[in-house]
Amino acid sequence: MHSILKENNRDYLGSLAADKIVHSGNLRVPEGARGVVLFAHGSSTSLHSPQNRYLAQLLHQGRLATDLMDLLTPEEEATNLRTKHLRCDIDLLAARLIRATDSLRQNPRTCDLKVGYFGCGIGSAAAIVAAAARPDAVGAIVSRGGRPDLAGEAVSQVRSATLLIVGENNLPMIARNRRVLPQFFTQKQLDIIPRATHLFEDPGTLKEVARLSIQWFQRYLTENRGW
Repeated sequence: MHSILKENNRDYLGSLAADKIVHSGNLRVPEGARGVVLFAHGSSTSLHSPQNRYLAQLLHQGRLATDLMDLLTPEEEATNLRTKHLRCDIDLLAARLIRATDSLRQNPRTCDLKVGYFGCGIGSAAAIVAAAARPDAVGAIVSRGGRPDLAGEAVSQVRSATLLIVGENNLPMIARNRRVLPQFFTQKQLDIIPRATHLFEDPGTLKEVARLSIQWFQRYLTENRGW
């Protein structure tokens, strides 16, 4: 079991760096928003990623608020580029997501909205661990080319509806996601996108990711709204 499920979350990340992480987000709330989606990545690419900004725009059209945040500070990312150790620290990334989730619950613009996580790579594992720690707040998870198999026992503890999306041409990732799917004891689904690679760069594949994600979030973030 990941330590994030056993430790006091605020003590775990009670640092100035963690506060900077939460406030570095890019929150956008369209009129009539039906939920809010936090983007979870294992490195500081979420906020400025062209792919994520494109996906966020499509989510807005689906009446979903988005919060693009970097889970690592610039200083941490500089260290991570040399050592690669922080991008694999799932408990640390999950703790940052939990802090951001709590912040959204306290924000007047989003306090009435269920939270969803959109994770990629290691960020998918962090999203599962964080969702297991906040079952009343997090209604849905979408993993795109992610590593849910690295979430450990949190997979069986998560209660958020979970959609796993993998590219057809990424055979190792398909195998990992298929192995972990039966371990979820919640609404779960695996979708394989034709012609897509790990980065979903082929024409139309990222738009298909957005379509599937919007459907999933709209369905599960509007059930039992409120805290």
